[in-house]
Amino acid sequence: MSTRERLLAILVAVLWGLNFLAIHLSLEQFPPFFLVALRFALLAVPTVLLIPRPDVPLRWLLGYGLGFGTLQFLFLYWAMATGMPTGLASLVLQSSAPMTVLLGATLLRERLDRGQVIGILLAVAGLTAIGWQQLGTAALGPFLLTLLGALGWALGNLSNKLARPSKPMHLTLWMSVVPVLPMLAVSLWVEGPTAIGASFVGLETQTGLLALAGLGYTMLFGTVVGSGIWTWLLTRHPSSRIAPFSMLVPVVGLLTAWAVLGETLTAGELAGAGVVVLGVLLGSGAVPLGRRRPDPEAALAEPAPLRDEAGTEPIGVVGAR
Repeated sequence: MSTRERLLAILVAVLWGLNFLAIHLSLEQFPPFFLVALRFALLAVPTVLLIPRPDVPLRWLLGYGLGFGTLQFLFLYWAMATGMPTGLASLVLQSSAPMTVLLGATLLRERLDRGQVIGILLAVAGLTAIGWQQLGTAALGPFLLTLLGALGWALGNLSNKLARPSKPMHLTLWMSVVPVLPMLAVSLWVEGPTAIGASFVGLETQTGLLALAGLGYTMLFGTVVGSGIWTWLLTRHPSSRIAPFSMLVPVVGLLTAWAVLGETLTAGELAGAGVVVLGVLLGSGAVPLGRRRPDPEAALAEPAPLRDEAGTEPIGVVGAR
């Protein structure tokens, strides 16, 4: 990966880390399942009308939309609405990163080098340390719901990777079409029309305006910008190289929850966050472990120049001095 691509992956982690605060604000006004449907419906309508369908097999488009868009946010919003703390939710959801790596290695036969394995293990250890510090702040039910959301994200990552779109942003936008009807059906069944209608009362209040701002953030920065860059990165690199960057999300999420919502942040959690950052740097190849091997991705991206029959000079260079 180039430095520019690593910086883009870090930008996505920051955008997604701030996403949890936005979700928290939106859940103060809207019921969770309807909020998921609303979030994607507001993107889906202009997408269907204005954006050409991406040139990918339908099964991968549906897989991405059902995994990333439907399962992840159904369980995440449900967990946060039933007591999952914002900072801890951002942490537990990142179990999707090792899930993605394991699924990629098992189903897609993606190879892991020593640096990736050590980096991922370090990042998981850091997340575990943070989770241990926060043990007891959430009930078992919301915790398990967030884990199910992480599994949905991992499955969506694999479908995203296998889709290989020529225009990643088109795939990101069309992914938003998939969750709308399933989530609206769940909302009508579980929450009911009365709760949905009541959520539109008081939108002019401070709570309502903050909820709308949070909804706008999750749509624009969480989905369009963040997921669009993420899809572009997955088209260029193995999922095992990209997924570890998502483990930076809880570092941003915990700091945001501490700064804005007053959630506690201990020295142990800060130390765990540092370990996560180190693990991501190792897993992404930003910090080489031992003797650096040639990067096969770079070799594919920049093929060696052709040489003449004697094998001494690149073709087209002789006489060009």
